[in-house]
Amino acid sequence: MDCDKCGEPAVVHAAYSGLHTCESHFRRSVEKRVRRRVREDSLVPDDATPADPETWVVGLSGGKDSVVLTQVLQDTFAEDPRISLVALSIHEGIEGYRDESLAACEALTADLDLRHEVISYAEEFGVRMDDVVAEDPENMAACAYCGVFRRDVLERYAERLGADKLLTGHNLDDEAQTALMNVFEGDVAQMASHFDASLGPFEPTGEGPTERARREQDHHVPRAKPLRDVPEKEVALYAHLRDLPAHITECPHAEGAYRGEIRELLLEMEERHPGTRHSVMAGYEKLAALAAAALDDTEDDPDFGSCDECGAPTAREVCRKCGLLDALGASA
Repeated sequence: MDCDKCGEPAVVHAAYSGLHTCESHFRRSVEKRVRRRVREDSLVPDDATPADPETWVVGLSGGKDSVVLTQVLQDTFAEDPRISLVALSIHEGIEGYRDESLAACEALTADLDLRHEVISYAEEFGVRMDDVVAEDPENMAACAYCGVFRRDVLERYAERLGADKLLTGHNLDDEAQTALMNVFEGDVAQMASHFDASLGPFEPTGEGPTERARREQDHHVPRAKPLRDVPEKEVALYAHLRDLPAHITECPHAEGAYRGEIRELLLEMEERHPGTRHSVMAGYEKLAALAAAALDDTEDDPDFGSCDECGAPTAREVCRKCGLLDALGASA
């Protein structure tokens, strides 16, 4: 098939839009969607200046999503003195898998001349994910442990690096999966948090109402997901066409995760009904915005205090991270 825009040979057909595009127009389409999301979410504040630039910390895992996001952001802002990018990678302690992906991170950041920081679970918590999976004291999926530890490290080190925003490479599939999981679990509070943290447009101060209140209490760095309009397969194709050093291999501990079931369900629905992921997110963002507004109008918002063990902000006496580390016989 030929490209619908220029007549050159097409490299991809997007069933949800019906468009066939060549390599050039496909790449431009991905970049345009990322930049539009940056603009529509107001990630660059009006008062950002070269004298007082924004620092954006990008969570760089070495996988296709974070690599593509980092590349497009650097292409966009390399010559913009208002924005300073820093790449932050985490070594979870997964033999072979993470070593190879970190090599991809190092290759990319060296090529882009970006500052690159690497933090490990072993250094931070005295645990490695391979050992956590083997012990599994809470009888949970590996992703449940890893997600808690990863969020903690990303947030703490983003703050230490002076981040104004923490950017992650979540794509359209990731976000649609999260949306369905929150709906299936009936977790209205998580919907509200999801909206304020990374779906809603940034206000001049950089946060939505609930997120702003939390930031005042715990210095939480607001998150953004500029890649969330691009389907996973298109991210992979973009990385391939640009020959980016992405490590495209699934984590060996990912099997059996609840998210995997949701992923298969969405893929099946998307194949039968193209555009399902976009429809899910369009409706979910409206629902999440309503949930955020409703919770802001109540007195039921959690009162964030400090974890008795590590001092991190939490609505519990002991934060989830420290609870898991206690079960593992480790410490923060």
